[in-house]
Amino acid sequence: MSDKTDDIAVALFGELFMADQLARNRISKVLPKGMELSHFSVLNHLARIGDERTPAQLARAFHVTRGAMTNTLTRLEWAGHVHIRPDWDDARRKFVAISPSGRAARDAAVHAVTPLIGEVVQALGADRVKAVLPVLRELRVRLEGE
Repeated sequence: MSDKTDDIAVALFGELFMADQLARNRISKVLPKGMELSHFSVLNHLARIGDERTPAQLARAFHVTRGAMTNTLTRLEWAGHVHIRPDWDDARRKFVAISPSGRAARDAAVHAVTPLIGEVVQALGADRVKAVLPVLRELRVRLEGE
């Protein structure tokens, strides 16, 4: 790669890392009391797919260790936001599903963060945000593939 390409790459990832950190901090502050960003992410994922997943599948989806996912799921189960059941065919595996309480908590979190992220989109302009989404999506897909 050329020096110019290297400079662009460093600038891109620097902006992505900083934007990620700032967005996480702002969203964490408006989540309902006791909910962490990792909890919201898992609840949102389970609500969106509408089906059970194994802890290993969730760990892969979020690119975290099984231990980290187990910790998150234990907290969510303790709060009553997920149901964890054994796999009836293989006792070594478990399945996780969002509970009605978890769906309500996820909906409350979405309601809390929507004005915050809506303000950002409005300030940037919806057309500009729409224009950058395909590039960010392709970047994510390429990074997931590596």
